[in-house]
Amino acid sequence: MKFGPIPVEMAEGAVLAHATTAGERRFRKAHRLSSDDVSVLKAAGVKEVVAAVLAPDDLSEDAAAEKIAKSMIHRNVETKPAATGRVNLHAAAAGIFTVDAAVIDAINAVDPTITIATLAQHAPVEKGQMVATVKIIPFAVASALVDAVARICAGGEIFAVNPYQPVRVGVIQTVLPGLKPSMLDKTLRVTEARLARSGGRLTAERRTPHEVTPVAEAAVSLARDNDMVVIFGASAMSDFGDVVPAAIEKAGGTVIRAGMPVDPGNLLVLGTLAGKRVIGAPGCARSPKENGFDWILDRLIAGLDVTARDIAGMGVGGLLMEIPTRPQPREPLPTRAELKVDVVLLAAGRSSRMGGPNKLLALFDGNPLVRRTAERALGSKASRTVVVTGHQRERVRSALSGLDITFADNSDFADGLSSSLKAGIARVANDAAGAMIVLGDMPGVSSADLDRLIDAFRKSGGRSVVRASHDGRRGNPVLLPRSLFPAIAHLEGDTGARHLVEAEGLDVIDVEIGEGAAVDVDTREALEGAGGVLQD
Repeated sequence: MKFGPIPVEMAEGAVLAHATTAGERRFRKAHRLSSDDVSVLKAAGVKEVVAAVLAPDDLSEDAAAEKIAKSMIHRNVETKPAATGRVNLHAAAAGIFTVDAAVIDAINAVDPTITIATLAQHAPVEKGQMVATVKIIPFAVASALVDAVARICAGGEIFAVNPYQPVRVGVIQTVLPGLKPSMLDKTLRVTEARLARSGGRLTAERRTPHEVTPVAEAAVSLARDNDMVVIFGASAMSDFGDVVPAAIEKAGGTVIRAGMPVDPGNLLVLGTLAGKRVIGAPGCARSPKENGFDWILDRLIAGLDVTARDIAGMGVGGLLMEIPTRPQPREPLPTRAELKVDVVLLAAGRSSRMGGPNKLLALFDGNPLVRRTAERALGSKASRTVVVTGHQRERVRSALSGLDITFADNSDFADGLSSSLKAGIARVANDAAGAMIVLGDMPGVSSADLDRLIDAFRKSGGRSVVRASHDGRRGNPVLLPRSLFPAIAHLEGDTGARHLVEAEGLDVIDVEIGEGAAVDVDTREALEGAGGVLQD
């Protein structure tokens, strides 16, 4: 294949590299020029075009991608039609994706013009989800290269979706004094939800003392009528001879592995009993958040074997997102009185409901609103203040000149609230236990109000969401613990952290601060009613 500018009179059969206009006709990129097309271009005065000229032994991008995709051997995967040099492959069922990485590497090593990308090994997939894509980079590729890839593909199954099976699961929960029944009930609900996503079901539950013999007896009973047994210990495994692994062995089973290099999920136990798998669930499995328990459970439900060596190989990629509800964080927090809180002041918005003027620059008692808010943040117990700017950033920064603040510029402010949250959280100090999200347009919130939120946060040990309220109704500001920061990094669109708070199941503490929690100035009427004077 030759690529580059060619005279129009020699362009018949060439593939356009760029969209090209000729009078009232517009030829799209990748269009193959006919003799009539060449006449139109010449009549319009076009002298040359940038195009690809295929050699006799070249395959077009679609033909090459299609031939490679057809040569692949896979299971429970559907191939879509070729388009723009690409063939996408989708899961024909929900399950676990497996792939022969060596074969994929061999294909990608043939030539840079031919590429294939897949999901990660053992990724969980939904029916219809894309699992792989074949992409030809140029407009055409030598047929010899495509034949080389096809020979590699003919060697055996390259990837597969291993469908979930509708397994029956029995659950054992051990009990110790002080363990609330509500926690056990919640664990059942979370486990049922985990099984529901793969078509499994929880058939029975036994609650026993946290002792070896009763756990062993319950395991034997449940293994008779179920495909799998899951044991939730009231106390986490602290030794390989602890209650759960010891109970598996006393019941006549075998412990395959105790402990795994996945965090959260380190304290998982995997065993076998009467030909059935037994999982000693880590404490984090009581939370719906992804953890090492999910990795083992999903593979087993998909009919895949899990060996001690498999578990030992899970360390790379095994550091998962922290679970806010875990009782013992990886890194201990400072003492409550020393917990640091940064303020993230959101000042990037366009004030669209004002019809033009920037509400953050409106004067309150002679001061721009954004400066007044920043000064109150600086006057609080917060360690430092981060101001997120975007719309009219220079004017906003000028209004804040001389203040001891840190700026976070949000060039994507037009994308919505989530972009400002992400920009602000990214600048929070590494040693801060939480971030208080303060809206720039709330003139009624004082430094003392902010201090009350910080005090409540410190009293909670830095693990709760603290929210300002008025007359029992939630308002702003909101103080978020560090455990939520990774999830905030994945927010999209004009959405805040409210749904994250609800989804994570964190404790929420409402602190009554009066009308200031509910008064913002989104409209001209509201701003003037609060005592503000617009400046432009």
